[in-house]
Amino acid sequence: MEYLSELTAKGKSAQKAGRKLAALATSIKNQALISMAEALVQEAPSILIANAMDVEKGREKGLSEPLLDRLTLTESRIEAMAEGLRQIAALPDPIGEVLSTSEQPNGLMIKKVRVPLGVIGIIYESRPNVTVDATGLCLKAGNAVILRGGSEAIHSNIAIMKVIAEAAYKAGIPVGALQLIETTDRQAVNAMLKLNQYLDVIIPRGGAGLIKTVVENSTVPVIETGTGICHTFVDESADLAMAEAIAFNAKVSRPGVCNSMETLLVHQKIAKDFLPAMLGKFQQAGVELRGCPETMKYHSAVKQASDEDWATEYLDFILSVKVVATLEEAIEHINQYSTRHSEAIITKNAEHGMQFQQEVDAAAVYVNASTRFTDGFEFGFGAEIGISTQKLHARGPMGLAELTSIKYLVAGSGQIR
Repeated sequence: MEYLSELTAKGKSAQKAGRKLAALATSIKNQALISMAEALVQEAPSILIANAMDVEKGREKGLSEPLLDRLTLTESRIEAMAEGLRQIAALPDPIGEVLSTSEQPNGLMIKKVRVPLGVIGIIYESRPNVTVDATGLCLKAGNAVILRGGSEAIHSNIAIMKVIAEAAYKAGIPVGALQLIETTDRQAVNAMLKLNQYLDVIIPRGGAGLIKTVVENSTVPVIETGTGICHTFVDESADLAMAEAIAFNAKVSRPGVCNSMETLLVHQKIAKDFLPAMLGKFQQAGVELRGCPETMKYHSAVKQASDEDWATEYLDFILSVKVVATLEEAIEHINQYSTRHSEAIITKNAEHGMQFQQEVDAAAVYVNASTRFTDGFEFGFGAEIGISTQKLHARGPMGLAELTSIKYLVAGSGQIR
């Protein structure tokens, strides 16, 4: 079981380096991030060669086009990854931030400050850019990181980590702080979930199956991210041109990501004015349509939706459509099937917008905007580690602050209890 020796060695190395990284000056971390960005751009040709191997194997295995899109790197995507690192470098360092201070009646001075989480394990699928985003964010927040990407992107991930780790170490980051599990043995994931001795937290990024496996089997604390059954509700008072543009963007702009729309809900009072053209536009874009009996009346391409469809994250050019009688029915449907990621209402009625935002239980709730904005970059956090769909510790796009914990620094003058 070679993967066990690899995990143990990298766990020890990350833990040792992480203790030094936690106390590192902001200037050194920032210089490392800039150096990593420069190295990515300079070494783009070798990274693209490695990525081409993964894409070719992905095609041979029959990966869907959206999954291949998530796997594929280009010069512009590598530049975007580098820009993400530059933006992280420009962000304020959360480590050492004083959150509160107090003096107790007995004279004890208590200061609450931000500190790194420690060693973060990240298990993810398909997207090689996660290797860069996750490493950059963890580094800036003073955390060591152990990454385990999907086997479909193994050549890309190894090439990327080699480039950015070497650049970071040359800039002063403790050697061993940035680790990638290179074995593709699936048992390595199960072993990583039990690595309590070295890991402080695990963050899964990927599909529902991966997240379910991690949550149900990990003895290391988990921050749950990713799964997105996102809805857009077109209210009776909606501006239909706006609704059409938002709904189309939410589904078609990049269907393979977690903030894309999977279900479109439409108020029955505007269905006949909105759905025929909307459904036709989706069909022309290659979207497979599955709908309720009422929806099927408005376009011949709509297939009967099953109960399973409402609970499915397609991550593909497939859309479920349902006509609802009221705002309350829309909210009830969303709260039943949502994964608590991102939900949107299109409406001119301010009270309906407020009710929707108050009663829909999700990390991000929009009025008159696409769910595709749920993203650390779009929220101004720089790159993100993922979208947390749980409520403990972190919720929504996870930027630097969400990768920290707190410590109480207590100063006395001889007090005893």
